[in-house]
Amino acid sequence: MACWGVLTRGYAAAVIVHTLPAAAFGTNCYILTRAAGAECIVVDPGIGVADRVADILRRDGLSPAAILLTHGLLDHVYDVPTLSAGRALTTHIHGLDRYRLVNPLGDLDPSFIAMMEAQFGTTATWQEPEAVVDLAAGDEGEDILHVAGLTVGVRHAPGHTEGSVLLTFDDVPDNPRHRDGGLDRTVLSGDVLFAGSIGRTDLPGGDASAMTRSLRDVVMPLADSTLVLPGHGPATTMAAERRSNPYLQRPLL
Repeated sequence: MACWGVLTRGYAAAVIVHTLPAAAFGTNCYILTRAAGAECIVVDPGIGVADRVADILRRDGLSPAAILLTHGLLDHVYDVPTLSAGRALTTHIHGLDRYRLVNPLGDLDPSFIAMMEAQFGTTATWQEPEAVVDLAAGDEGEDILHVAGLTVGVRHAPGHTEGSVLLTFDDVPDNPRHRDGGLDRTVLSGDVLFAGSIGRTDLPGGDASAMTRSLRDVVMPLADSTLVLPGHGPATTMAAERRSNPYLQRPLL
């Protein structure tokens, strides 16, 4: 587990960011909170992260106020039912990916499910969350979500899935590496943007043309001073990706 420190600029209190890579597919689950003992949000709880999320909640006395999903593919949502069971906890997902929460196992090849069950030693099951809230639907630009004392920007960025979104904050974790690098904002990019790459578009609901538009119209306008926390792999910055990510070069967009 990595802890990115605290987001400080512009907030009334610090915001702590924990990063928990899942054992399956290395999906990054993020926990954001103002402080120990406060409410928090959980972003993209993937396969097998529920126990570690629960450990952090207990250790820091955190009360989850909501689950936010950057999109609805199984590797980003699998532990939603476990975390939301028995809690008055809303799950937020873009309306165009809402259908994926009915049964995300249904689109998987049975052999893959069998392999996953063998790896984790449990039967793969799914229970649709009861309290689901649609994030910004359609192409309205940025929506603003206020939850757990946090202000989160929501930007629709289809391509990997129909309802993929970016989650933005106007601050960065407060540590010397970020301050010295001139970073002043953060985006949780899901599977839209990775360090050196982008999300695939050949899965159900993927659309290469939509991804190109999202990269051009949603990702590229992000400031170079943006810290990028992706759905898989290490953190990066928009300056680094604009400079070296082959998928963000102007001839391709």
